Amino acid sequence: MIQFRSLFLARGARLLIDNLSLQIHPGWRVGVIGANGTGKSSLFALLRGELHQEQGELDLPPAWTIAHVAQETPALASSALDYILDGDTELRRVQRDLAAAEAAHDGHLIGELHTRLQEIEGYAATARASTLLHGLGFSDADFSRPVSDFSGGWRMRLNLAQALMCRSDLLLLDEPTNHLDLDAVVWLEKWLAAYRGTLLLISHDRDFLDACVTHIAFLEAQKLTLYTGNYDDFEDQHAAQLAQQQALFEKQQREVAHLQKYIDRFRAKATKARQAQSRIKALARMERITAAHVDTPFDFSFPEPDRAPDPMVTLKNLKLGYGDKTILDRVKLELRPGARLGLLGPNGAGKSTLIRLLAGELAAQGGTALFGKGVVLGYFAQHQLEQLRPDESPLQHLIRQEPLTREQELRDYLGGFDFRGPMADAKVAPFSGGEKSRLALALLIRHKPNLLLLDEPTNHLDLDMRHALTLALSEYDGSMVLVSHDRALLRTVCDDFLLVADGVAEPFDGDIDDYLVWLDARRNREAAANMDVQAADDKATRIANREAEKADRQAKLQRRRPLLKELEQLEKKLAAWQEEKKQLDERIADPALYTRGDSSEVQSLLKRQGELAASIDSGEERWLDIQTEIEGIGEL
Repeated sequence: MIQFRSLFLARGARLLIDNLSLQIHPGWRVGVIGANGTGKSSLFALLRGELHQEQGELDLPPAWTIAHVAQETPALASSALDYILDGDTELRRVQRDLAAAEAAHDGHLIGELHTRLQEIEGYAATARASTLLHGLGFSDADFSRPVSDFSGGWRMRLNLAQALMCRSDLLLLDEPTNHLDLDAVVWLEKWLAAYRGTLLLISHDRDFLDACVTHIAFLEAQKLTLYTGNYDDFEDQHAAQLAQQQALFEKQQREVAHLQKYIDRFRAKATKARQAQSRIKALARMERITAAHVDTPFDFSFPEPDRAPDPMVTLKNLKLGYGDKTILDRVKLELRPGARLGLLGPNGAGKSTLIRLLAGELAAQGGTALFGKGVVLGYFAQHQLEQLRPDESPLQHLIRQEPLTREQELRDYLGGFDFRGPMADAKVAPFSGGEKSRLALALLIRHKPNLLLLDEPTNHLDLDMRHALTLALSEYDGSMVLVSHDRALLRTVCDDFLLVADGVAEPFDGDIDDYLVWLDARRNREAAANMDVQAADDKATRIANREAEKADRQAKLQRRRPLLKELEQLEKKLAAWQEEKKQLDERIADPALYTRGDSSEVQSLLKRQGELAASIDSGEERWLDIQTEIEGIGEL
C-alpha cells in the first residue's frame, strides 16, 4: 500500500500539504481533486521521486512499477506503434535479450525467454497496443506514421497510450482527458474502470471521475482528505459539510429556476421531450452539486446581449474542408436567437471545422453562409490562448479592451474569475493553462456577445470554475454553439444537438446518454469491420495468434490441473468431515451421553469435535484460496 505519515510537502517557501497521514490500498482508484495550484501535480511528483517531502514519511512498495504520462514527446522517427510498445519496458528488455540469445545460438536461454514472453503476454503485445491506439482515436494508417509527424495534442495521446501500455502497479494520470474528445474519454473511463492496479487520477471531469474511481482525495487548504466512493458520493458528503452556508440557497435557486423553466416549457413538446427529461435528471442533482460548490472563488455571469437578428446564422449546402480535402458537405443549419446547440461526433469528423467557419477563421469550399446584421461573436478555442500577451497582466488586457472603463470596475470584474490582488497585476507568461483559459473567457464575456462559439472551453479548468461556467452559460440569454467532452456541461446548457459524422452534419434526436449509446454501437461496428479485414488480409497473424492462444491454454491447463485435482480431493474431505461432525454434534447433544457418567468418552468426543472444526475451517480457507488461484489463471 501507499502510506503517508505526518508528511509535509512544499514548493519553495509555499507549503502545499500540511501533516498528511493516510493510506491508499492496492487496487484503489483514487480521484485527486482540488482547485488549480493547490499541489495535486506536486503530490504526483513526490510519488514519482521527483520531489521530496519537508518532513514525515512516504512508504511505497519497492517492487512496484509506476507509470505516468510523459509531458514531452521527442520528435522521434520511430512509428507510433513502436513508441507505444516501448511503454512495456520488460517486453522490450525480453525482446532484446531474445535477439541476443538467438544470435549466440543459446538454446537454453532462448527457451527461458520464450517462456517469460508467454508469461507477460508478449505475443499479444502488438494487439494490446493496437487496441490502445484505436481507443484513443488513432486510425490503422497512423500506426506506421513516425511520432514526429503528429501534432502536440496527438503526441500527448501517444504518451497516454504508452503509459497505459506499461504493466504497472501504480498509474498516475494528471488530467488525461484534456486532449481527448468525448469518444476517447468514454473509452478511457471504461479502460480505467477495469484497471487492476492502483490508480491516482487528477481530473476535473465529474462524469469521468464517477465512472472511474472508488475514492476521492480532496486537497484544500493544505489538507488532503480521503472520501469513499465516486465524485457524486464526495459531493453528497462535502455538501453536507457546507449546507448551512447562506449562499447555498441563493446560488441553488438560480440554477434550479433555469432548469425548471426549460422543463415547464418543453415537457409536453414531443421534439424536446428527451432534453426535458435530461433537465429533470439534472434538477434532481442540482441541490447536491450547488451545495458542494457554494464556497467557489468564482462569481461571474454573461451580460445580457443587445438585440439579435433573426435568424442569426443561415448555412445552405455548405462544403467545408482544408485545401482539396472536403470534411463536411451539404451542411444546412439555421441558428435563431436563443439557440443552444451542442456539436457531437467522433474525433476528426469536423466539429471544430464547423466552429471555425462560424467564427470566420475558415472559408467555405462551397455553399452559402449568411450572418444576420448585428451578430456579435464570442469565440473561444484553445489556440486563442496563444494570442494573450505574455508580458501583460490580466488588468492590462482588460484596459486595452476597455480604455474608458474605471479601473476599479475592471478589477472587480476580474475578481469574479479569481484574479484578485496581485494576480490581477501579474504577467500572463507564467500562468497555468487553467489561468490562461479563465482570462480568455473573461475577455470574451466582456464583449457582450449574442452568439457564443465555444470549442472545448473547460480544458484546464478546475471543478469549481467548470461549475461557475456551467451556471453562467445556463443563465446566458444569447445563442450558443458548443463543442465539449464535458458531459455535465453538455447536459446542462444545450437544448439541441447536431451530429457531425461521416461527412455530414444532421440534427441528433436524443440527449447525451443516447449519444453514448450511438458511440458504443459505432465502435462495435468498426471493431467488427476491423476484425473482418484482419480475417481476410492477415492469415499469418491469425495463425500466430492461434498458436499463442494454444500455448496460453496449455500453460493455463498445466497450472489449473493440480489445483482442480486438489480441489476435488478437498471437497471430498470436507464432505466427510462435515458429515462426521454432524453425527458427532448429535451425540454430544444427546443427554444420555452424560447420564452414563463416562467423562473420558465425553472428553474424547469433544476433542474430536474440535479437531474436525479446525480441519473444516482450514479446509474451507484452502478451498477459497484455490478458487482465487483458478480465477486468477482465467478462462481457458
